[in-house]
Amino acid sequence: MTDAPATIPDSKVFQLATLLDRSGALAPVISELDGRPGPAGLAPRTVLTGLLLALHYTGKATLAEAWRHLAFNLSPFAQQRLGTSGIAPQALSRRVYRSFDRVTSVLDPARCDRRRRLPLPEAAVFAAAWEDENPEHLRKKAALQQICTALITETIRIGRRCGALKHWRGDIGIDATPLASWHHPAIPKRQLASVDITAGWHYSGGSKEPTFGLSGHLALAALARPAAGRIAQIALGLVVDHPGRRTGLNAVTLLTPLAALGLPVGTLAVDRLYTDARAETFALPARQLGYRLALDYKQDQRGIQGTHRGAVLIDGTLACPMIPPALANATHHLDDRTTRNLDEITTTRVNNRKPYFLHLKQGPDSTGTVRLACPAAGTSPTVNCPRRPATRTPPRTLDLTDPQQRHTHPATKPTVTVTSSPPDQLPDICRQQSITLRPGDLAAKEKFRQDFPYLTKAWTGTYAVIRPQNEGLNGTLKGHRIDISEPKNRLAHGRVAQTLLVALMVATANLMILDTYFQTTRGMHLPETAYNDATPTEADQLRPMPVSRPPPGGPR
Repeated sequence: MTDAPATIPDSKVFQLATLLDRSGALAPVISELDGRPGPAGLAPRTVLTGLLLALHYTGKATLAEAWRHLAFNLSPFAQQRLGTSGIAPQALSRRVYRSFDRVTSVLDPARCDRRRRLPLPEAAVFAAAWEDENPEHLRKKAALQQICTALITETIRIGRRCGALKHWRGDIGIDATPLASWHHPAIPKRQLASVDITAGWHYSGGSKEPTFGLSGHLALAALARPAAGRIAQIALGLVVDHPGRRTGLNAVTLLTPLAALGLPVGTLAVDRLYTDARAETFALPARQLGYRLALDYKQDQRGIQGTHRGAVLIDGTLACPMIPPALANATHHLDDRTTRNLDEITTTRVNNRKPYFLHLKQGPDSTGTVRLACPAAGTSPTVNCPRRPATRTPPRTLDLTDPQQRHTHPATKPTVTVTSSPPDQLPDICRQQSITLRPGDLAAKEKFRQDFPYLTKAWTGTYAVIRPQNEGLNGTLKGHRIDISEPKNRLAHGRVAQTLLVALMVATANLMILDTYFQTTRGMHLPETAYNDATPTEADQLRPMPVSRPPPGGPR
């Protein structure tokens, strides 16, 4: 038993330092610090490496833990390479804090005194710098987001390199989680703002009390079909913002860098927070990136949502205008508890909507335009309509043991009840074989359109599978090793500091998830070769070689 600090292996120190170098996260910091007056001080690479070491061994992203590891737990060789050799512990402590303060200062759009409560009018001026369109402010916010993206993207490369994402089909779940602040909210009676001037109230579904702090938007590598294989469900991106603001834009910010990595594109499942975002900020850009949407709705958004050229938009899917009202209004104003446990009548009505939905005839093309056909038109109609004569004559004899003949016979399909209207007064979908749906044709209702009929088996098998995986990632990020919800684990002032620390925590959690994946699937820790760009891409080459028995007579 001894109180002497343990020495961290050099391999782990340089492994994390190399991760920083290869991620490209240091480039924006160095660019911002270039030309800044005053002594250079401790390198940002050293401080960030100390924070990664603190997270790896203690789970805390605090400067005190980073200083302790840099001062007492490194070998002389590692101290020399990181530039801390020969510095007394007290002096190193001051340099660690000053270096981190320099980084947060150059990335802050509006630097202010973060040690005391400011008057509300004065604090509002500094907080407005995070919301305005000033080019310099936008540039600094973009640089901060670039650092976060670079850190997490490097862990994605590690996951792909070691085969942990081999069976991933591009399904993604996006969710917002509260990042509690360790400062108190504003005091309006005394006209004093919070020390954390950019924090707000985050309202979570199912939670009675809101959380004062920031919101962390997280993208998850999900698997809608677990039978397809197993993957490491890591975070694909992080955006830290004021609660409730730029929801759709933040989601698109998470998706855009993934296209540059050449990752597959699948289904995107989000909750009602993102469904309610404007179509031009979320739904349209997400579809432009190639994602299919699986959405949920609020109580007053369910049922009939709009029309397009005569077709009725029902829970995100265009349907025949002559659909029976009982089916069209099956989910009208259903509460959340009922939608999670549908009764038999509502389930039957939701399933009976399927024949009335328009058929996808063509697309989507490069612009996102699709052609949708009337359900009674074509060679495979799903409903009978007097306005659409059958193109095929049903057989005189029917083999009831043949499922295909039973399902394709007109007698098994619902019949549309039409009204006697002049041909020139009929909607376009009833006068034409198909209609064109371009991005933005549904105007404000475009945000409701999705690719899976709401509450059907296809929707439940996608949305209800991805969403719990989002909660699983939140549980990992708020676990006993890494806990982003505990403000004491990231003691630093200001939104820039909080964003950097949370990004480091998510990157560390990704490495933990990858290591756990390797332990449970291959019985080994994540190999060091996974951090090396020269590693072969084939995952099988990372598996341990089986131990063979020696030949008879002993080894040759």
